[in-house]
Amino acid sequence: EVFREFADRYGLEAVRVEFLEADNWLSVPCVVADRWFLKVISETHALLHGLMTTGRNLGALSSGVPGFFEHLETPYEMAVHELEATRRIREIGVAAPEPVEAFEHLGHGVVVLEYLGGFRPLPALDRGTAEVVAPQVFDSLARMHAAGLAHGDLRAENVLVLDGVPYFIDATSVDPRAVEDARAYDLACALGSLAPHVGARAAVDAALAHYDPADLLRARTFLG
Repeated sequence: EVFREFADRYGLEAVRVEFLEADNWLSVPCVVADRWFLKVISETHALLHGLMTTGRNLGALSSGVPGFFEHLETPYEMAVHELEATRRIREIGVAAPEPVEAFEHLGHGVVVLEYLGGFRPLPALDRGTAEVVAPQVFDSLARMHAAGLAHGDLRAENVLVLDGVPYFIDATSVDPRAVEDARAYDLACALGSLAPHVGARAAVDAALAHYDPADLLRARTFLG
């Protein structure tokens, strides 16, 4: 029914849907007509989001800082947040899929984005390509932070590389009052994601091109 609604909204008689094999607990990701990337979010996904947000905040507390992840109550709120977060990232010049829309149907939230055909997630890169991409990851992250934004979920799988350019997806919701802690968490996640692919020294060197040593030392709080 969700895809029937999508077809009606876009004036299509039929659509071809390819469900992606992804370890994603918070939505059903799929590609429609090789043109759109959709995430279908159910009430169960919203419940899981609440549980995972609680876990993340407990993790932050265990690191000695107040929890800064915000819970989104409904599937539609989750879809709208991802759409708006993607828009904000693109507005500051960071690569991200083009946002199209978010809508609600039969209790499900649906976010529609541009499909990046031919992308490779960061873990699929060879070492040479990863070494080229690593400085770009920290450059983009520094742009987000300079604009007062934080990603909040910078796992390696949330960096998609297309034509040598890293694209960022799946930004989560963080409390703007704790954005400094969220930025340190972002840095820790970026270092932890890149180190297995380029080595710890190369990851730190790439970060130091865009951040002060004090910033990296603050990120150390979350590396454990």
